[in-house]
Amino acid sequence: MNNTPTLSENSTIGAWMQHPRGADIITTFGERAGMGTDALKMLRNLPLLRLLEGTGMPDPSDIADNLVAQLGEQPGGEVEEGWHETVVPERFAGKTVIVTGAASGIGRAVASRIGREGGTVVAVDISEAALATLVDSLPDARIRPVTANITDETAVDRIMAAAGQRVDGLANVAGLSDDFSAIHDVSDDMLQRVFDVNVFGLIRLTRRVVPVMLAANRGSIVNIASEAALRGSSSGLAYTASKHAVIGVTRSMAYMYQPYGIRVNTVAPGGTLTGMRPSTTAGLGPERIRSFGAPVPIALPENLAAPIAFLLSDDSANINGALLPSDGGESVF
Repeated sequence: MNNTPTLSENSTIGAWMQHPRGADIITTFGERAGMGTDALKMLRNLPLLRLLEGTGMPDPSDIADNLVAQLGEQPGGEVEEGWHETVVPERFAGKTVIVTGAASGIGRAVASRIGREGGTVVAVDISEAALATLVDSLPDARIRPVTANITDETAVDRIMAAAGQRVDGLANVAGLSDDFSAIHDVSDDMLQRVFDVNVFGLIRLTRRVVPVMLAANRGSIVNIASEAALRGSSSGLAYTASKHAVIGVTRSMAYMYQPYGIRVNTVAPGGTLTGMRPSTTAGLGPERIRSFGAPVPIALPENLAAPIAFLLSDDSANINGALLPSDGGESVF
């Protein structure tokens, strides 16, 4: 009996690397794409097609079909398709949740998850076209798209208007990376842009949401920090400092509003297949950051949406002020 699994475009990179023929095919492809064995190991939990789509390669479906075709005829066996999210029907029924950064990456996964679990989602992003794609992908969900930059106070007005009189949850996902600069190289412009989005934009929107939650005597807020909020070897000065600030904001709020039924928690993602890319430059900072990388797998945005949705829901009713690393164990290195 042949126990070799049948591979497909939905099989994980790890499954390809463990397959007697698939290993050579995916390794050769990786080398041509500039990904060595170590890089493929970090990508081991990602389905092949999702990886190709996430890295922006042209015609990802054609590339995946070509790689599968190189396997030739495959004997029977179970298909390895990796992790699957488990949607909880109606968990957010009757609730309204604001999600920033909702058009891509983790934000899109959170918006999609809440929408499919029965909630009304106020989906906020700077890209109108990407928001339209989100809405089209969820025809049965209640999605209220708002094209807005959270650093703009008038945009915050529009977000609150779209939410109406009820806000049960807020997921502050929108974020901006930096260029890995160390403190002696970081520019005022980089500091301003990163803090405007990651800290000040988060605060401006949240301070408008809190009075609505106070009136209802309930609410759940989840702020997205980063692995960079837990150590100094993950990013540059601006991003690292901004994400440490997010933890401080969370802890202050969790204490201030605990008597009023408002819970505030933080999720710290590790490496995730998102559209956010650092604008790296030369210099001490980028060279130092690139010299170390924890050998943990890259996650799918859906992997992050699961704990974020849990913290936004009533399932986490006794959790307040928590910092949850969702990083595949990166924070233990």
